[in-house]
Amino acid sequence: MVDQIFLPNPVQPGRIDRPQPVKAGNASQVNGPSFASVLDTKLPSQGVKFSQHAQDRLNARNINFSANDLANLEGAVNSVAQKGGKESLVMMGDSALVVSIKNRTVVTAMDRTQMKGNVFTNIDSAVII
Repeated sequence: MVDQIFLPNPVQPGRIDRPQPVKAGNASQVNGPSFASVLDTKLPSQGVKFSQHAQDRLNARNINFSANDLANLEGAVNSVAQKGGKESLVMMGDSALVVSIKNRTVVTAMDRTQMKGNVFTNIDSAVII
């Protein structure tokens, strides 16, 4: 004996109207500023920043940098970033700075007297400028 299953007309799902995708050719017709220009205005400049801790150390140790020093520091950070460094010791004149390359932020700073006998940890690169 063979069992048979009788299915009347199967249930058909209703049609759903979906929006048509935008074709690549239509993207150039959008008016207004480009995404890149909007992004550039929203992002902070790529200059090197100083953490509050580093600012406190600079003030306490009477360490000052000229505009030329800051430009050299930024160049050093860019150079380390291109080589894949993440945390770097930057030696500038009589100062030593530990810099987070990813965040472009000076984490701490010391002068020659504090450097003596100090062990620098958690760095993967060093730059002398």
